[in-house]
Amino acid sequence: MVKIDEALETIYQQITKKRVEIIPLQESINRVIAQEYRAKLNLPSFDNSAMDGYALSCLSSGVRLRDETIYAGDAKEYRLAQDEAIKIMTGARVPFGCIAVIPQEKVNIDSDRLVFDEIKAGVNIRKIGEDVLTDTQLISKGKKLNGYDIALLASQGISYVEVYQKPKVTILSSGEELKAFYEPILSHQIYNSNTPMFYARAKELGADVTFLNTSKDNEESLKEAINMALTSDLIITTGGASVGDKDFTISALKALGMEFLFHKVDIKPGKPTSLGKIGDSFIAILAGNPLAAMINFELFVRPLILKLSNDSFFYHQLIETKVASEGYKIKRARDGVILGFWNGRFFKPLNKQDPFMISPLSLANAMLVLKSSKEELNESVKIIHLELQSDIFEDIIN
Repeated sequence: MVKIDEALETIYQQITKKRVEIIPLQESINRVIAQEYRAKLNLPSFDNSAMDGYALSCLSSGVRLRDETIYAGDAKEYRLAQDEAIKIMTGARVPFGCIAVIPQEKVNIDSDRLVFDEIKAGVNIRKIGEDVLTDTQLISKGKKLNGYDIALLASQGISYVEVYQKPKVTILSSGEELKAFYEPILSHQIYNSNTPMFYARAKELGADVTFLNTSKDNEESLKEAINMALTSDLIITTGGASVGDKDFTISALKALGMEFLFHKVDIKPGKPTSLGKIGDSFIAILAGNPLAAMINFELFVRPLILKLSNDSFFYHQLIETKVASEGYKIKRARDGVILGFWNGRFFKPLNKQDPFMISPLSLANAMLVLKSSKEELNESVKIIHLELQSDIFEDIIN
């Protein structure tokens, strides 16, 4: 059995495959970029007007107004004579000789003359390269693309990008009492909530996910299901990992030659949590109780999926905050996790969070990892946010 930080260190040290593919830019949302992209164009690519107004060749009121207008997208190149102004629209290329643009609401027109108060040189002109200069880094290798990254790449005329292939994740649960949520159940059966939970979370994290039908509670059935999944980068098993008469997950995996990277974690809830490998496939073994399974998925499997995605941000994001429930009592024999909700100012532990529960899962957005020696929460703590990742390692244990 290993400590929480030892289990995480094992995950962080794993070397993962770097398979790449080229895909259309518009399909690259939430994909991890496989190479650095640098700017080939200046942004703006030419000096242009920051507003609707008048381009000036001098700063003196009474300048002569040309009877023309420059629009955004005009291919014609304009040139101002000395003591001349011309109407210009936002985004239009400023004419040669322009030293400032004055907003149209700040001028009066007297015959063919432009009358205005004092103005400074250079105002309201967006300079070439002011936003992005050529050869500036746009996107670093290992970044998961969001919509704003895609906008930046599109502004450079990049239509295809090189990304890492999504990790293939297979989810397997065992237990003859379990039924899929779309099936009718009998009085002695329960709906399988872990598989759809892991399926959704692995999808959210960027994996290509499949799940196998719940296997029967015998070793041969489990071995058959695991063998079918060994083309995956990661197999997640839930249930059957404890010491019950029908808990065959560990024996089935051992029979298939699994090498343990760690076997059981000194954590509450979720002590059976383990990680191993069969060939090139990682095997994450999680408890069957929903809350325990969720906690250990977020704590250990989430960073592993991100690492398999070659995402640079695979560490847990820590936030220093205060606990809303002062004097919150803790009684446990081993290091453990408390689920709660962080509202931006305080972390409030959930009132109910027994390992078998499901209802607290949708209420939590953060968790707190504590040493067993902690007896009360009444000071600043470090929490793990469930929707944020970091590219910097920090000790998660309070």
